[in-house]
Amino acid sequence: MPENSLGRGQRKLDHLKFFKQDNNGSNGLEYVNLIHQALPELDWDDIDITCRWLGKNLAAPFIINALTGGPPETKEINAALARVARRTGIGMAVGSQKAALENSEWRESFTIVRKENPDGLILANLGAGSSLTLAKKAVDMIAADGLQLHLNAAQELIMPEGDRTFRGWLENINSIVQNLDLPVIGKEVGFGLSKESALLLFQAGIRIVDVGGRGGTNFAAIEGMRRDNYVSALSQWGLPTAISIMEVKSLKLPIEIIASGGIKNALDAAKAIALGSKIVGVAGHFLQILLEQGEDHLTKEIFNWQEDLKRICLLTGCQRPSELQTKRLVFTGTIMHWL
Repeated sequence: MPENSLGRGQRKLDHLKFFKQDNNGSNGLEYVNLIHQALPELDWDDIDITCRWLGKNLAAPFIINALTGGPPETKEINAALARVARRTGIGMAVGSQKAALENSEWRESFTIVRKENPDGLILANLGAGSSLTLAKKAVDMIAADGLQLHLNAAQELIMPEGDRTFRGWLENINSIVQNLDLPVIGKEVGFGLSKESALLLFQAGIRIVDVGGRGGTNFAAIEGMRRDNYVSALSQWGLPTAISIMEVKSLKLPIEIIASGGIKNALDAAKAIALGSKIVGVAGHFLQILLEQGEDHLTKEIFNWQEDLKRICLLTGCQRPSELQTKRLVFTGTIMHWL
C-alpha cells in the first residue's frame, strides 16, 4: 500500500524513538590493527588532518551522516547538527527528503540546515528509486553539494509499509548521475556493500559509495520494533563495515569510499581510512550524544575526535590521514578468515 506523507512522518519519529546502536553486531574494525611507531620522526605541528572534498574544505575527513528530517519535531535536531557541523568544520548529510517533497510544510526541517550552515558541505538524500525530477528538487531545497541515493532494500522488506519492488534502480541511478550536475553517492543504510553491488554502481556511473556497513544503527531491529511480528532472520544480516570497505577496495576501481556503520571513535575512523576510505560518516553515535547530552557535548566530542586522529597519525608516522593507507596493517579474527 502506498505510504502517504503523514505515515512517512510517523515512521521518521518511530526511527528516533527506537533508535539504538546495534550492540549484537560488530563493524569488524576491532580485527584491524594499526602499527605503533615509537620513532615517528614527526612533530605535532607537522600533522594536517584537513581535507578537500566535493569542492569544500573540511577540518577533518568526517561527515555527520544522514539522520532525519520531516515532522516539526525533527527541525531542531537538524538545526543543532548543522550548527555543530559549522563549528567543527565537518560535512553533514540530511535524512531522506521525500517527506518534504510530499509535504511542503516539512521543508523547513531540511532548509534549516543550510540556514544554520550557509557555507558548509551538505549532502541531499533520497531513495535510489526516486525520479530525476525529485532528485533535482531535493538538491535545490538545501543548495546541496552532492546527493546521496540510499539503497535500503533490506530495510524496506522489514518495514511494515515498505516497498516490494526494486527493479529499475540501476537504470534510475544512471539517469540521475547523467543528468544531475553534482556528485551522486550510492549509499547503503546499514547492511554493507559487496564488491558485486559496488561494481554495478560503478557501471551505472557512481564514483563515490558510502558502504553503510553492519555494526551501527540497526534498521532491521528498528523496523522490527514497528511490526507485530519481529523478523529475526535479518537481525544479523549484512556485511560488517570493515569487510565492506575491503570488498569495494578489492575492485581496484576509481571509487571514493565513505566508511560508515558503527564508527564510535577516532580509532575506528583511522582504521577505516587505513583500509581505503576517503571520508568517514557517523550518524548513530553523534545522534545519541546530541539527544542525551546536548549540542555542546557533541561539538566537544567531534573536536576530541579531531585531536585523537592527529595523535593516531603521529603515532603511525603519518603527516596526513590518507598516508594511513600506505602503512602496514595486521588483521585478525573474522577479517583474516574473510581475506
